[in-house]
Amino acid sequence: MRQKLQELAALPADRPMCMPGAFYTSQAQFEHEAAGVLRRGWHCLGREDEIPEAGDFFTVQLLNEPLIVVRGDDGDIRVLANVCRHRGMPLAEGRGKVKRFVCSYHAWAYGLDGGLLRAARMENAGFDAKNCRLHGHNVQLWKGFIYVNLDVDAAPFEHPELDALLEPYESEKLRLVHVAEENWQTNWKCLVENFMEGYHLSVVHPQTLHGYTPTGLARKLITGEGYTSYAANYPQDIPSRGLGAPNLSKEERERSTLFSKFPCQVASQAASLLVSISIFPLSAGEIRVKWTMSVYGDDLDDETIQQRIGLWEEVNREDREKLEKMQVALSSAHALEGPLAGDDYEGTIRDFQLWLAAQDRQEMAAE
Repeated sequence: MRQKLQELAALPADRPMCMPGAFYTSQAQFEHEAAGVLRRGWHCLGREDEIPEAGDFFTVQLLNEPLIVVRGDDGDIRVLANVCRHRGMPLAEGRGKVKRFVCSYHAWAYGLDGGLLRAARMENAGFDAKNCRLHGHNVQLWKGFIYVNLDVDAAPFEHPELDALLEPYESEKLRLVHVAEENWQTNWKCLVENFMEGYHLSVVHPQTLHGYTPTGLARKLITGEGYTSYAANYPQDIPSRGLGAPNLSKEERERSTLFSKFPCQVASQAASLLVSISIFPLSAGEIRVKWTMSVYGDDLDDETIQQRIGLWEEVNREDREKLEKMQVALSSAHALEGPLAGDDYEGTIRDFQLWLAAQDRQEMAAE
């Protein structure tokens, strides 16, 4: 798979091909990715306003790491290892609000910053509470999103051109109105590629999306180190979908700007609505999907928000149905590499492929 990925990445820009099925179904390939590109990547865990007040938290399983995402007494957001320093018991489940995290096994208690507060009856000469704080992972906040990197040496990410593309939408100001999670039986890369191409919109979503984001109006936007993007443009004859931020241009108001921050986040930013999907790979053929919806100010009334939630639930159902069927067929010996469509329709898949190949070359150089 490593050699095939490099071969396809080296093809001329006007002759791109997709990867063969084994790239998506092989558990050995998944384990290679988990140890490399996924372990080193910046992963979106959710939105900052999921935890607006001190003590608010939610939990996440990222690869083999259980995490607590919590807002501290100082207002800072931290991502802590959800593993008691005594004998490894998880400290929290789901989401909620606490003053401290107390282990349900032996009642060790930790502050919101991860420091050990109490270890009852601990009479061990080598015990030092300062050495028993919870591990704090690398965290970065961007556009109202929370990111974590499991690599202790990870450098912060910078995307100046993507920043500029999204800046007029004021993404960080949108307020959360919906969060949902479910497991899909598909490979993580399949969902990244599906969300980021407009080629399937009119075919897979004839009732839900074709009317306002038809395939024929899809246009590739910018790509850069660690991301890609495209515009799902609206027909001129549809009703306004909201004004959004005051500095948006007419062109920006009349499209959904879709972007992927590699490896595992895909999002659709429209004037009044932001939908983001965080993908948590579980195996070669299974992912945990978390999606959030946020709205701009009071642009959309409650009824409209509920309609948009229902619309996106149906869109996700339609995509899930196709991807789960495809995952089964990708195991076929006849699931070979095939030609990709033009830049406006599947150029973003090519961007993702090139990024994966570059990540793999870095790994090979370090080996």
